[in-house]
Amino acid sequence: MLKGITDSIIEWAEGFGLLGLAVVSASEAALQPAPPDLLVIPMVLGADSSLDILAIVLVATISSVVGAVGGYGIGVYAGRPILERFASDATVARLDVLMVRYGSAGIFLAAVSPIPYKALAWAAGAGRMDLRMFIAAGLFGRGIRFGMEGIVLGIWGEEFLGLIEDPLAWLVGGIIGLALFIPLARWWFALAEPADNGE
Repeated sequence: MLKGITDSIIEWAEGFGLLGLAVVSASEAALQPAPPDLLVIPMVLGADSSLDILAIVLVATISSVVGAVGGYGIGVYAGRPILERFASDATVARLDVLMVRYGSAGIFLAAVSPIPYKALAWAAGAGRMDLRMFIAAGLFGRGIRFGMEGIVLGIWGEEFLGLIEDPLAWLVGGIIGLALFIPLARWWFALAEPADNGE
């Protein structure tokens, strides 16, 4: 069901160019599940110039942070009930630890990584995190995330398309991805441990 929703959102947005990217980026950071990367990557690969790539990165970054501010507002007014409704108890506990232990650095981590940015935005709003720090960390993190996609695909786009058709590249990429994912997953799951031990 989630994949169907994501596919429908991306299919709709593809016809609207940068405007569609802005809508998806903003709404994903506040509510919906479709990641803007699904639009950023093909748009960068199809871009005609460096200025086009820069526009894609800026639109994705700025609109994502604007959407996260909306998610922050949702957290301010809806508070913890929205977190507890849409996230598991363990995830809520990890987000709490992430906010307390890392503060704005936690927002940066969520903005760069697969950690649910919208959920952390809700948590930041519920905890009344300093909004300026929240925005700054989001701009920095999302800028790096989308900027790296723009740089890598803008420079090595043709090579990237060639690698997609190479089974060996999938194997090597899978091994590298697994090597990165395992320590990150351990760190993420361990975040709830201090809260559990302190109870």
